[in-house]
Parts: sequence; C-alpha cells; structure tokens
Amino acid sequence: MVFVSSVSADDVVVLTEANFDQEVGQDRGALVEFYAPWCGHCKRLAPEYEKLGTSFKKAKSILIGKVDCDDQKSLCSKYGVSGYPTIQWFPKGSLEPKKYEGARTAEALAEFVNKEGGTNVKIASVPSSVVVLTPDNFDQVVLDETKDVLVEFYAPWCGHCKALAPTYEKVAAAFKLEEGVVLANLDADQHKDYAEKYGVSGYPTLKFFPKSNKAGEDYDGGRDLDDFVSFINEKCGTSRDGKGQLTSEAGIVPTLDALVKDFVSSESNEKKEFYSRIEEEVKKLQGPAARYGNIYLKYAKNCMDKGADYATKEIQRLQRILDKSVSPAKADELTLKKNILSTFA
Repeated sequence: MVFVSSVSADDVVVLTEANFDQEVGQDRGALVEFYAPWCGHCKRLAPEYEKLGTSFKKAKSILIGKVDCDDQKSLCSKYGVSGYPTIQWFPKGSLEPKKYEGARTAEALAEFVNKEGGTNVKIASVPSSVVVLTPDNFDQVVLDETKDVLVEFYAPWCGHCKALAPTYEKVAAAFKLEEGVVLANLDADQHKDYAEKYGVSGYPTLKFFPKSNKAGEDYDGGRDLDDFVSFINEKCGTSRDGKGQLTSEAGIVPTLDALVKDFVSSESNEKKEFYSRIEEEVKKLQGPAARYGNIYLKYAKNCMDKGADYATKEIQRLQRILDKSVSPAKADELTLKKNILSTFA
C-alpha cells in the first residue's frame, strides 16, 4: 500500500499528480500557482505567494497550493498551462478552473480569494527576524566581536534577491534564539559606499563576518534553507535544523562523553572517582560548553543518588513535556537536557 499525502512547503501545499485530485475540487476552494523553478517572474512572486499561504493557513475552507511544472508536466498540460506563473482558482467541488488575471501581490491575491471563497482573511504581518542594517547601526551589529553575522547585500529591484528573501527569512527565524548569531541585510543600492567598501558588485552578495574575522568572508554556499543551516551550524558551533529546533547534537561535549561512558559502566564504588574526573574536565570548559558541562555534572550526581534507571526515566519525563505545547525557549532547555541525559542512558 502506498500512502500519498500532500507535502507542505511552509504554508503552501505542494501539489502533484498523486495528490492533486485529493486536495483540489473537494470540500474547499483552491488557488493554485503553476510555476517553473527557473522562471524569474515565479521567483519574484514566491515571497508574496508564501505570505498568502501563511495568511490563509487557518482558513479551513481554502487551499493555497502550487505545482512545479518542470516536475509535473502532464498535470500542467491538463490545465492548459503554457506560461509561468499561471494562477488558477478551483471552486469548491470543481475541477474547472478560473484563471487569475490580477496583480501579483499578496494583498491582491487575498482580495481575489476572499471574493471567490467567501472568506475575510487579511494578509498576516509576520515580524521579521532579519536585522535591517543602515549606516547608523552597521558597525555596531556587524563588527560586534561577540557575534557571528551573515549579511546579505541586496538591491530592491533585483529578482534573485526577491527570490532569496523568504528563504533568508526562514534562516533568520531558525537561529533567532541563538544570541551569538545574527542574520542581517543591507540595501546596497541605497548605501553604495558599503557595497564598494566590501567589494559587492552583484546582487545578492552574501558575506559572513565571524567573531574572529570582521573583515568579512565571501559566502559561496548554496541558497537553499538546508545549505544556510549547515553553514551556520558548522561555522558558529550551533546545532539547529531548518525549523529552528535543536538537533540531537545540541549540548553534547565530546570530551565529556568518553568520561561518561566510563562513569556509566563503572561499579558503584568507582563512580565517585569518575565523577571527579568529569568535574575536572568541566572546569576546563568555556562559553556554552561550560554551561553544558554543569548539566553533565548534575546528571552524573543524580545517577549516583537515584540509581541506574534514573536517566531513562528522566528522558521519558522530559519527552512527555516536549510532546505538549511549550515555548521555543523551553523546548530548547528540555532538548539540551534530554540530549545530555542520553549519554547516561
């Protein structure tokens, strides 16, 4: 049996031949963008269309979807798509579309969907996690030696910049709880002296300003969410995924792990000796690792006081809390503890 489901790319549903008839023409109206990944007009529409998807996310009577016509040629042919992007409205219970001919802004699209679908949804105003740079704050933000800073130099008229914008926003959101990491951008068309100073000749140009090199380094990596996330994790010592959640590596200190293995496998009368070794190693740690080290120490003591099954039971307890609705900061705290406890289990 093959299980077919719609895949949500953020808040816009990715439609394919496998799921189109399950999602469209059923019990809700659907606005569908037929696009091609290489199409400049599609790239410019992307942030607006995504904003539309976010705004209609909770409107159960409306689906905001998209079809990659490079990947789903027969589906696009079926609906007479010959240029990109083509946006079509499918009324509730119908697979006979009506072509959208209006402006390609989130507001104009929302007005159309509200009229056709009988809804009254307004475009959501989502706070940005990207720091906007100006001559007034550039040095303060970028040259701060306690921060690792990624800067996008862009121009408002640049199609590639517009296409990058939603991804860059997601990267910033993913790392917003990391005090030492900053995602920023600068309108280099308006502030040409900064573009000249940092050798920017095309847009968008991305430069990384780590704590250790405030002259800046070119970012030559990929421009997908996962590319940026991998780069930042590697360069900044963070451990997050594209949704901003801590990975299973977060909080783990390799030098302590070896000592914990010895601690766990030791006899009861030997554990104090291994605890002392862990304690000595923790004293050498600095920065975030020192904080993690103290958590290791706490759990080593609890394992001595509460028995061999303490770690397993505590992991289960933390997971039960994580399975509930908790704030991102609380989720970080619990995940760190769970990751470190796993080394004792």
